[in-house]
Parts: sequence; structure tokens; C-alpha cells
Amino acid sequence: MRVFERLKAAAGDDWRSYTEHRFVAGLGDGTLPAAAFRTYLVQDYLFLIQFARAYALAVFKGRTLADMRSAHRGVSAILDVEMDLHVKLCAAWGLSPEMLEATPEARATTAYTRFVIDTGLRGDLLDLHVALSPCVIGYAEIARRLAAAPAGSAPENPYREWIAEYAGDAYQDVAASAIAKLDDLGAYSLTERRFEGLTAIFAQACRLEADFWQMGLDESR
Repeated sequence: MRVFERLKAAAGDDWRSYTEHRFVAGLGDGTLPAAAFRTYLVQDYLFLIQFARAYALAVFKGRTLADMRSAHRGVSAILDVEMDLHVKLCAAWGLSPEMLEATPEARATTAYTRFVIDTGLRGDLLDLHVALSPCVIGYAEIARRLAAAPAGSAPENPYREWIAEYAGDAYQDVAASAIAKLDDLGAYSLTERRFEGLTAIFAQACRLEADFWQMGLDESR
């Protein structure tokens, strides 16, 4: 079994709480309150800034030049591609770059992103990639599932663009690369004794992802 599948199976309840959250269901059927999505969009912009820093840490933590180049591609993908796409999506929802920059991080944003960075600082590259994986790979799985349902791509669903972006080939390739990276790192340093600690990292990241969704609902009330 691939490393990511093992982690999902070991932390099944936390994984389902994240990927089947009420926020996700609302994206899929179009019933998510618009205010919740706007809150999420702003915080996700701030989230991406911190995730770029996490990938920069992965450059430092790389054990080989290939590891460093892979992490560098992650930094570039966030700063040079994903951030621009995100700003365009925000603009479509009436959120200006100035508004994004002026908004402080929500506690859920800080808690999740700093957990990932702290995990990378304390551990090695495998620890860091496990902490990143619920976000990087989870979004691909969520969007793929939502896109497969008629409501996910229905013209009247206001969130179909978000779903299509993460269900698209470009992002699915990113997720596939992340899965392969976990296998590569695992082949180098994963032992059965260590797997328990990695599962704890993965489960905590899933819980923090669920909190991030919930933040969107709570802050929009």
C-alpha cells in the first residue's frame, strides 16, 4: 500500500471529518453561504503565503539536489501560479488585493500553517511532507469527488470554478507528484516504528484542515 493510503487508513476518522466536512458538502451542492466562501478565500490567500514558506523550508531540508529542486518547484508553483489564480478568483467574488493584504490571519489559519512549519523545523523532509499532504492531496481528492457529482459542475453552482480548478489535470498532477514524493521519502526512511508518529502528524493536520473549513462557517455568521 502507498504511504498516503496507509496514512489515510490509519487516521480514517480525522480524514473523513476533513474531507466530508459540512463546508465541503456546501461547495459540492452549491448551498454554502457566500459569506463563508469569501471568508475562506481571504484566509486561503494568507494560508498560501505560509505554505510557500513551508516549501522553502523543504528546500533547506532536502537531502539531495533532486529533493531541493522538487521543493523549489513547489515554492514557484505557489508564488508564481497559484497565488495569481487565487487573486483572480477572489476578484470575481469582490475581494481586492488590498483587502486580502489588509486582513489579519484567523486563528485557524495561524494554527494550521505554523503546525506545518514547526513540524518541518523539528523533523525531517518526510515529516514535513506528511504534514503538507492532507492539504495538497486532500484538495485533489475532494474536488475530484465533487466534480463527479452532477451538482458539482452544474451551471447554477457558484463554486463550480473552485471545484474545476482542483479537479483539473494540472492540480491532479500536483497531487500525484505529492503522493509519489511520500513513497520516495518513505522508501528512504520509513520504518514501522516511525509510522505511528507520522500518523499522528497526518491526523493533526486533518483536524486542523477541518478547523479551517469550520472557520469559514463561523467567521461568516
